[in-house]
Amino acid sequence: MLILPPHTPGMRIGLFGGTFDPPHDAHRAACLIAMRRLGLDYVWWLVTPGNPLKDTRGLAPLEERIAAAKELANHPRIVVTGLEAAISARYTYDTLEYLKAHCPGVCFVWIMGADNLRSFHRWQNWRGIADLVPIAVVDRLGPSLYAAGSTAAHALGRFRLPERAARTLARRNPPAWVYLHGLKSPLSSTALRAARRLSQNRR
Repeated sequence: MLILPPHTPGMRIGLFGGTFDPPHDAHRAACLIAMRRLGLDYVWWLVTPGNPLKDTRGLAPLEERIAAAKELANHPRIVVTGLEAAISARYTYDTLEYLKAHCPGVCFVWIMGADNLRSFHRWQNWRGIADLVPIAVVDRLGPSLYAAGSTAAHALGRFRLPERAARTLARRNPPAWVYLHGLKSPLSSTALRAARRLSQNRR
């Protein structure tokens, strides 16, 4: 039986999904920014079995990625979970539907990096995701320059809140989203995986 992380009605909880292969400091920094700026009680890291939009060949085992994420997170209000594998959810929309049904009264916010906003329109039922929970987009070095001009950003433009209203996001009725500036990390799991493979090939 799946045991969800501690939660109570009225809590504001950020959801941060990804393969975390490997987890890195920018993941943690983005969540700490969101936690502070949005007034979140917790952030749950959802370590996914795989990304439907990416080649997952060579992906480290889920248990290893969860363990690495826990070691990196190292924060009393960041909870690392393999929820999506436990409920057999392939897509983010399915995960959100499950959480909304099983955690009544919790104010969830989906947290994503600016690089994900650029490709958000390719996600399965992305408009449905925007209708289920508010979204916080955290800027990144490079992607922040073009993410605001993406297909999804234009489509959801009228629902964007000014950054000064970020603390109200969790209690807003979706669709609602905000762009959080302040994080300019160049780190990416894709680049770190490429470096890891290169190092392995040189051995």
